[in-house]
Amino acid sequence: METTLGQNLGDTHHDHGPASGIGRWLFTTNHKDIGTLYLWFSLLMFLTGGTMALLIRAELFQPGLQLVQPEFFNQMTTMHGLIMVFGAVMPAFVGLANWLVPMMIGAPDMALPRMNNWSFWILPFAFAMMISTLFMEGGAPNFGWTFYAPLSTTYAPPSVTFFIFAVHMMGISSIMGAINVIATILNLRAPGMTMMKLPLFVWSWLITAFLLIAVMPVLAGVVTMMLMDIHFGTSFFNAAGGGDPVLFQHVFWFFGHPEVYIMILPAFGIISEIIPTFARKRLFGYASMVYAIASIAILSFLVWAHHMFTVGLPLAGELFFMFATMLIAVPTGVKVFNWVATMFRGSLTFETPMLFALAFVVLFTIGGFSGLMLAIAPADFQYHDTYFVVAHFHYVLVPGAIFSIMAATYFWLPKWTGHMINERMGKIHFWLSFVGVNITFFPMHFVGLAGMPRRIPDYALQFADFNSVASVGAFIFGFSQLLFLYNVIACIRGGARATDRVWEGAHGLEWTLPSPAPYHSFSQPPVVK
Repeated sequence: METTLGQNLGDTHHDHGPASGIGRWLFTTNHKDIGTLYLWFSLLMFLTGGTMALLIRAELFQPGLQLVQPEFFNQMTTMHGLIMVFGAVMPAFVGLANWLVPMMIGAPDMALPRMNNWSFWILPFAFAMMISTLFMEGGAPNFGWTFYAPLSTTYAPPSVTFFIFAVHMMGISSIMGAINVIATILNLRAPGMTMMKLPLFVWSWLITAFLLIAVMPVLAGVVTMMLMDIHFGTSFFNAAGGGDPVLFQHVFWFFGHPEVYIMILPAFGIISEIIPTFARKRLFGYASMVYAIASIAILSFLVWAHHMFTVGLPLAGELFFMFATMLIAVPTGVKVFNWVATMFRGSLTFETPMLFALAFVVLFTIGGFSGLMLAIAPADFQYHDTYFVVAHFHYVLVPGAIFSIMAATYFWLPKWTGHMINERMGKIHFWLSFVGVNITFFPMHFVGLAGMPRRIPDYALQFADFNSVASVGAFIFGFSQLLFLYNVIACIRGGARATDRVWEGAHGLEWTLPSPAPYHSFSQPPVVK
């Protein structure tokens, strides 16, 4: 039966909207179209947030104020964080879930296709509103992406109300997306696909979706309390009226800590699909990987106050949050061990997706170790609000979340488009990104330990050398992403024809290798043992 790859991918096309033009994208209920929309939107936000990061790094290239005013610098740090978290990383993972989950479990589409369409189209309006605050009277929010009260309530610019509305819209989008993922995985699996036969990417997203449903209402609650304090005379976070600014931090971080795991768990799933493929081996310890992801998710609810060691917690509270945080290192270590064991004595090749996956394992582990340092309460008193913290979470999020998204794109794009990527350009993009990331964020550990505070547009002379190095690295990393953009567009428009077994090469590689049973409905029917 001769069919092209494009026809294979079109087999599950159930589009209830107009078939062509802009109407196709506005009204589509097809999971692949919606996944594509999410991924393009994410890329646009990634480039927008990245441009803001380059503005920040340009200002910090040397001491003294040269490019922007401190007020605008604060607006950039705020918008950069919010756009990268809610606009770049999270929609990218939702886009990958839309594309891959139905195909991996043998479902014809997502369970709730119309809601799927709506959950995407809310996002462009939310971010248009958030970015438009830059042009409003008083300027954009300037209080950091964590928007601590009373800085974000009593002293905020008028645009904070639009910011609150935008956050609500993003939260609604995330909750709808999560409900859709759960409904799809629990109800639409192919016959015979038990839960412990799910590909690990599907498992990681199922657990992530439960996290989203649990914590997004908490974010909605805290921004609603802010709204009340600003406009309706309440005093949730205003000490003068009997409130408590520290209450804001508790509620925010009860959302915010699981949120950082929402940004990394799908990455664990992606890496667990890619490494076995290029090691030509089954994943080592499938069941333990599932339990490790679930353990990390549960523990993520018990550690929120490690962001707050300096607010004056009782000693018992500090000890509890310190030990609970250290405990998360155990399931995380299990995952890293399993990835390494999968590669051990495997028949490895180093195509672009594998390079990004390897960089993920190494650099994410470095980020984990610095996180372990920050977990130690007395040490955290020294590290808190310094560039060491910035180095830590960027080592987790850039080589963690963003590298895994790039790895996934390089890995699955040939299956999505029917064309091979330009492998040489992919490798150049990888090495520039790898070098750029390390030149940018590694020196931040040193200036942080030496006491340089974060979110400050000017600094003492002794920090100048490392800052100029970091800024050069940021521009290397930033501009190398244009290669990625070019490579993706070139792959979509044409290139070498992809075969049914994309990464086969000379090594006899089965496309459907990663997780326990080769049930992926990409191009071969399920193998019945």
